[in-house]
Amino acid sequence: MPDTKELLIFTQTFDLLSWLLPQCERFPKSQRFVVTQRLQAAALDFQEAIFEANARSGVRRLDRLEAADASLSKLRLYLRLSHQWRWLSGGQYEHVSRMVAGLGRLLGGWIRQTRGGASPDRTRRARSGDVGADLE
Repeated sequence: MPDTKELLIFTQTFDLLSWLLPQCERFPKSQRFVVTQRLQAAALDFQEAIFEANARSGVRRLDRLEAADASLSKLRLYLRLSHQWRWLSGGQYEHVSRMVAGLGRLLGGWIRQTRGGASPDRTRRARSGDVGADLE
């Protein structure tokens, strides 16, 4: 059974999607198939990656968690652009930024737990097969 942190990330992701997807419908129609589509895809890719991570273990889980982290970074970018172009108000941007920051904290904790406390560089080198990765 997943721990509380993992369950929380699923419910908070659902909350983010429930808030974000209707907001995207209010974005300019001229951008719906460009930026809006990428923003929605990044959010949905994040959700899919954490579901897939939950179904795996070890390095395969870590790979999916890192994919989720990349999707979250893309989501942050598209949200900043949406705010800069005034598609999201200051209050809306603050609200969604807090949601995304909370997801980032939960994801970071899950990644650290999966790595077993190893530093990111050490884990990356060990997975890539670098000689001497265990000697640090």
